[in-house]
Amino acid sequence: MNKSVARRARQGVFGFFFLSGFVMGVWASGLPSLNERLDLGPARLGTALLLISGGAMVSMLAAGPLVDRWSSRRVCWIAGPLSAVVLLGPALAPSYGWLAVLAVVFGIGLGVVEVAMNAHSVEVERVYGRPVISAFHGTWSLGGAAAGILTSLVLQLGVEGQALLVAAGIVVPFLYVPAALRLLPDPPADAVAAPETPGKVAGLRWGLIALLGLAAFAGHLSEGAAIDWAALHARWILGTDPAAAPLAYTVFAVAMTTVRLLGDPIRARLGSVRTIRLAGLLATLGYVLVLASPLAGDGPRVAVAWTGWALAGVGLATVVPVIFSAVGAAGGPVGKALALVTAFGYSGMLVGPAVLGFVAESSSLPVALVIPAVLAAVVALAGSPSIRALTARPAPEPAAARDS
Repeated sequence: MNKSVARRARQGVFGFFFLSGFVMGVWASGLPSLNERLDLGPARLGTALLLISGGAMVSMLAAGPLVDRWSSRRVCWIAGPLSAVVLLGPALAPSYGWLAVLAVVFGIGLGVVEVAMNAHSVEVERVYGRPVISAFHGTWSLGGAAAGILTSLVLQLGVEGQALLVAAGIVVPFLYVPAALRLLPDPPADAVAAPETPGKVAGLRWGLIALLGLAAFAGHLSEGAAIDWAALHARWILGTDPAAAPLAYTVFAVAMTTVRLLGDPIRARLGSVRTIRLAGLLATLGYVLVLASPLAGDGPRVAVAWTGWALAGVGLATVVPVIFSAVGAAGGPVGKALALVTAFGYSGMLVGPAVLGFVAESSSLPVALVIPAVLAAVVALAGSPSIRALTARPAPEPAAARDS
């Protein structure tokens, strides 16, 4: 394939990941404003997040076969703008009842775009012949960080958070168009995917998929906890100013962005097994600091919490790129395989924070955050053996190991 086509496609995928991260960042940073506007509280906010999860999970499983049938490019064309338009639902919801309904629609949009753009990122990586997925996920984090900073600035100017959510739902769909124009062309019409081996998906046995899925679930839940609850922890537990509360998530997102952009060289130096083991250790340490921050006193407690969120971001940064790259390098039907792994992982990101809401309601938010702290350690415990098993495979690992 022409190198200029590959470069254009990579730029297009960068655009998709940035805009998807921006939408999620605007949503996450706007949660305190949404909570105050509708007077939700932890339980009802948790229910809304759970409904988003349900919509996303259903659409993810449906999106995989659609990608295989229509191509990831065509699904991206539809899913990108749709995922931003549906943000208008929660943004304009006049009551908790309407929020519950529109949260499901928002989740459907999120699920489809996640599968489509991740499937296309694997196709771009195969064209390049070397890992490039980590940088895509770094761009997603960059979009989230940009949204957090923008939200903080808008709130400091006295503009309501709802206005920013509405503006994003109107403007971002049009920004997806130039990104979609640069994606890879569809495969030949007569291209037929290789049949799956019984007991395997994309060349991976179900047992290995389950172990990879556990690591992805744990990593995504720990990441989702930071996305949805970092700002609320700063506001509710540390008592920070409403305009400064979103910066807790921003610190996490900036740390994650930096490390993801450097993820391939890091993995090349340390190796995939040591990388994911170190990732779990740093993320666990970060959550421990967040949980201990209220004990630091009025002065340094915010700094301790921000340090914890930064370490959590550093640790969790490489988990998803390493797993997705390994699964993609295994070959097989891209849509179905990526949909399955994505559903494993994002069930943690989308269901986990909702569960944390119920735990926070029944006990406290610090108690709820013990859950992602424990699961951050599970990243290392489940990720190390699964990545080691992939390393032992004769075919896929060399492709994933040529980091540069």
